[in-house]
Amino acid sequence: MTVAAIRTAPGHQNTTRTTVHTTTRSASAEARRREALARLSSRVMPLPGRPIYVEAPLRRRGHLTPMATVDTNAGGTAAPELPRPALTDREVEVLRTWLMVDSKPACGQELHISLGTVNTHLTRIRAKYSEIGRPASTKAALVARAIQDDIIDIEEL
Repeated sequence: MTVAAIRTAPGHQNTTRTTVHTTTRSASAEARRREALARLSSRVMPLPGRPIYVEAPLRRRGHLTPMATVDTNAGGTAAPELPRPALTDREVEVLRTWLMVDSKPACGQELHISLGTVNTHLTRIRAKYSEIGRPASTKAALVARAIQDDIIDIEEL
């Protein structure tokens, strides 16, 4: 959004034009965000017990050809479910809000809680993931865990 103001200084006949540019998110940034989300959603992340799509190079012309699906679960049994932490409703709410906004202070403002409370909830969430053997020390790791545990959908980000 661009706002223009025209004003005349007292005692002068010349007018001064002041233009202020304010943008919440530019079109190019939005396009880059959409492209990054599309690339992220198209990725295939191997999980224990789930099949992996493997590509191997052909000897001629250097092309890649898809190979058979490889099953990492050799026993043939159903894939084991990933253990989920016992998050409270409020922890889920704080996690979802923090993942959808830009920062912890913005999360606190959205939920009407202090920054310290946001940090406490996130520390407890990280501790619960670590207890079950799925550490998440960064925001990116928490995004991955939230998507894996169906706490948030990639389209919501």
